[in-house]
Amino acid sequence: MIETPRILQTRVQHTAVIRLAVPCAQMQQVMGPGIEELFATVASQGIETTGAWFTRHFRLPDDTFDFEIGVPVATPVQRAGRVAPSRLPAQTVARTLYAGNYDGLSQAWGAFQAWLEKEGHATRLPVWESYVLDPSTNADPASWRTELNWPLAEQD
Repeated sequence: MIETPRILQTRVQHTAVIRLAVPCAQMQQVMGPGIEELFATVASQGIETTGAWFTRHFRLPDDTFDFEIGVPVATPVQRAGRVAPSRLPAQTVARTLYAGNYDGLSQAWGAFQAWLEKEGHATRLPVWESYVLDPSTNADPASWRTELNWPLAEQD
């Protein structure tokens, strides 16, 4: 389900984001338009994207999602409509890769969390998932790859 996680240090990454808080049932309705708006705004400002689009979750979902749809960018975007400049900070994260349909992401996160607990890692929020290979690259869900990132808490 997931590859063996690894621990790594990330660098600061400028991002363009749209922050949303929606009921779980509305997730599929907001994602497509949000992604289109995000990429259209970045393109209209002549800014280069530098990686896969992502969602960053500020709390673990229950009946709602509190998250950002984002994309790494070469230079900061100017605020326009719902699109805002942001960044992923430099931090130590645990990272794994999930292969498959998005319906399995909840189970993948559960397996990831179990691994982190077994290994004795303290974690913190927000977590994010980067859509390395998605439906725009191949219609077959078996080919989709989602990178899961969980920041580690500072240890004394």
